[in-house]
Amino acid sequence: AGGRSLAHCRLVDVASASNFHSFKLRHFHLDLHLNFAVKRITGWQVLELTPVQPGVQSLILDTHPSLLVHSVDCKVPGASGAPDVVLSLTYRIEPFTDYGSSLNISLPAAVIRPHRAFRVTIRYTTTDGPAIWWLDAELTCGQTRPLVFTQGHSVCNRSFFPCFDTPAVKSTYSATVRVPEGVTVLMSASRSAYSKQDRVFQFSMEYPVPAYLVALVAGDLQHADIGPRSRVWAEPCILTCAVSKLGGNVERWLNVAEGLFGPYVWGRYDIVFLPPSFPIVAMENPCLTFIISSILESQEFLLIDVIHEIAHGWFGNAVTNATWEEMWLSEGLATYAQRRITTEAYGDAFTCLETVFRLDALHRQMRLLGDNNPVSKLQAKFEPGVNPSSLMNLFTYEKGFCFVSYLSQLCGDIERFDSFLRAYIEKFRFSSVIAQDLLDFFLGFFPELKESCVAQREGLEFERWLNGCGPPLCEPDLSAGKALTGPVQHLCDLWGMDAPEPQVISTFDLSSWSTFQTVLFLDRLLDRSPLPQGIKNPFLQIRWLQIVVRNSFYPDLPRVRSFLHKHTSRMYTVPLYEDLCGGVMKCFAVEVFYQTQARLHPNLRRTLQQILFQSSAFNTSTAPSLLTSPPSAPSSPTDPTANGTIALRDVNVSA
Repeated sequence: AGGRSLAHCRLVDVASASNFHSFKLRHFHLDLHLNFAVKRITGWQVLELTPVQPGVQSLILDTHPSLLVHSVDCKVPGASGAPDVVLSLTYRIEPFTDYGSSLNISLPAAVIRPHRAFRVTIRYTTTDGPAIWWLDAELTCGQTRPLVFTQGHSVCNRSFFPCFDTPAVKSTYSATVRVPEGVTVLMSASRSAYSKQDRVFQFSMEYPVPAYLVALVAGDLQHADIGPRSRVWAEPCILTCAVSKLGGNVERWLNVAEGLFGPYVWGRYDIVFLPPSFPIVAMENPCLTFIISSILESQEFLLIDVIHEIAHGWFGNAVTNATWEEMWLSEGLATYAQRRITTEAYGDAFTCLETVFRLDALHRQMRLLGDNNPVSKLQAKFEPGVNPSSLMNLFTYEKGFCFVSYLSQLCGDIERFDSFLRAYIEKFRFSSVIAQDLLDFFLGFFPELKESCVAQREGLEFERWLNGCGPPLCEPDLSAGKALTGPVQHLCDLWGMDAPEPQVISTFDLSSWSTFQTVLFLDRLLDRSPLPQGIKNPFLQIRWLQIVVRNSFYPDLPRVRSFLHKHTSRMYTVPLYEDLCGGVMKCFAVEVFYQTQARLHPNLRRTLQQILFQSSAFNTSTAPSLLTSPPSAPSSPTDPTANGTIALRDVNVSA
């Protein structure tokens, strides 16, 4: 399939400095050595390329200032049957954006022959770029050995290896990784092998993937099989818990997905649980989902996020958005597919409850941003230099989901739409597409809809869905979830009364509620702002603690401190620090930061420093003294100030 749709030749990806239009990337190989002592990866990369445009004189790849190129060379055939000659190629590094650089390699005429493959070898070293997360032992779950993992989405892998860092380009890849004794390496690959004597891991991905889906993790990892094609990997201290929480469910979910969308083409579906410093909840790396270990404390969130990543096996991985400006083609379709799977596996009511919870968050974000904010467009245009990661918001997920749901409603039969999605995957498998590819195929699959001009239906025009600001033009019917959402809204209404009736409120048994019901209740309380106790589930805990902070409820500050000492993931720390700094508890926030900063990943530490020291009260010039001499918490409460930032509870933090 090769990864090139009809749309490929007319694409502009402003997030890539590369000249990916000029070449066909056939395959690349990585040969890497991981040095945990100095937190460095050294090695080389071999790219196999074919020129597809005439007159090309250079190869331009995406790279990053944290990646040091040592040399670039190329093999060319010797004259009259003589051995191949290795040519040293000249190159230069040029600035591009704050998230990357360009590597411009000059190609001699002897290399460039139309439609003839050639190979370029790049020797390099990379350290602490945005893709590579080195965790000291104390930042891991077991706190005994260090760990490293990579996170490529959206444009980070250019700091892992030079590449065409655009979702428009897909290729196969292979890798050789050398590590110290006792370290296990995993990659998003369909095949792997290990030589114990040489401490070398070999990987091969036989299906074409974009650069951002190449992923690596290395550390003290053990495994257990949980199905005929699935294995759980984790640090030894959490492996048993991970296996017990997943049980035999993964194979069941895969079977349901295959019944809806066709064969799962990636062979393996393994899961690796990463320490709490993992920056998002989960990442759909092919064959090997990365997921944060703290999600094990919530069975329902674990279920939803694993199923969402399974759905990406069809939508996002097999068929990918060709540019980051149309990320909804992956996330919106994957969210729709996730909900089709949960409906088949757990019923309409459960799926509707989860959807209500997410759409609540979407409308909350809409209220904060305003109806005319351009980030609410499905086809979000961004200027050169803007990091595509800034487009990772609820609109790509939930507004995209609503549009896909609307398309399914136009069919009048959800099973007919399942058939369309199977045909869509079959048509574009291993390709990258734009929205027009999807919509043209949709109207071709349902000619009666094309004849009735559904794309131009007043008020619901496809163009308005894609390029209009604001909330979804329509939302699916979620009345099937009333048995679960009704009690939540009833209790919220009782809490919001001027004189709540304790006897009526006491009739509600929250211990019988599901996590999603309780989270929905707490979110709606946060919207009004008033008050449960003894919660251990972090997804529930953080919402309660945000209520504590926003109401300056000082008796519960020790629980806020304890939570921030235990949970060092971005999705937990950033919302609480934003609330603390948005109110009157900034001194307390700085104190806790001082106590925990050594356990935070450097990238997160910088983010929290920006939150803590951006105001006049704690500007960057005073930050060093604050970090060496922790201040005390305020001694008396005052009225809180409203926080104008968007907390992470308002966005979907799975990829």
